[in-house]
Amino acid sequence: MAESQEIVAKLTAAVDLALAGDWQGAHLVAQDHEGHALADWLHAVAHRMQGDLGNARYWYGKCGRKLREDVPADEELRELRAALLAGAGRA
Repeated sequence: MAESQEIVAKLTAAVDLALAGDWQGAHLVAQDHEGHALADWLHAVAHRMQGDLGNARYWYGKCGRKLREDVPADEELRELRAALLAGAGRA
């Protein structure tokens, strides 16, 4: 398995943790892959789930996104999961 595929697999599993309510577990994985745009997006959503919107905004900025308070976190996590799976086919 290529390194990028391994990262995608780890991030996808972390998104599943967050969807199950384990934002702390997702946060740990995101920290391990800091600098990867999709990991930084996950990092932002984890902080959003935590309720730390200031830190969430920081991480949204790192991945070129904005906090969308009108979009539920679980919906955003499903968007992130789809982006990970779409990118996995190109790895």
